[in-house]
Amino acid sequence: MKSTRTAAALLGLAMLGISGIGIAQKADLGKREYDGNCAVCHGQQGIGDGPYASLLDTRIPDLTTLSKRNAGVFPFVRVYELIDGTQVVRSHGTRDTPIWGTRYNAKAAEDDMHLPYNPDVYVRARILALTEYLYRLQAK
Repeated sequence: MKSTRTAAALLGLAMLGISGIGIAQKADLGKREYDGNCAVCHGQQGIGDGPYASLLDTRIPDLTTLSKRNAGVFPFVRVYELIDGTQVVRSHGTRDTPIWGTRYNAKAAEDDMHLPYNPDVYVRARILALTEYLYRLQAK
């Protein structure tokens, strides 16, 4: 199951890269997703200094050092799985009720967007855009 999910995530990234990374970057969907869901804790620059950081009992990780802490390689699949709920992070909530609610849930996308295409694709594109944005935040 995990290898299928990983393969789907990598295939999705490749498809996003081939078909629309320029469009996604112009609209900067990844930054919009980050600003709307992550910055409140992780901060505008991703260093863990968001306005809610002081309210939590745990230290907020610096997202700009993910590659550095992974031997110089951005941990794409791990980041994707942390966002989609495959891997649980205690401070993000449970799989059933993550801190951002049902935002990355296909059913929510279907109910909220009324789009003429598969909502799973829409949700995956948003997760991929956010993951790509986190890649761009990495310290050089």
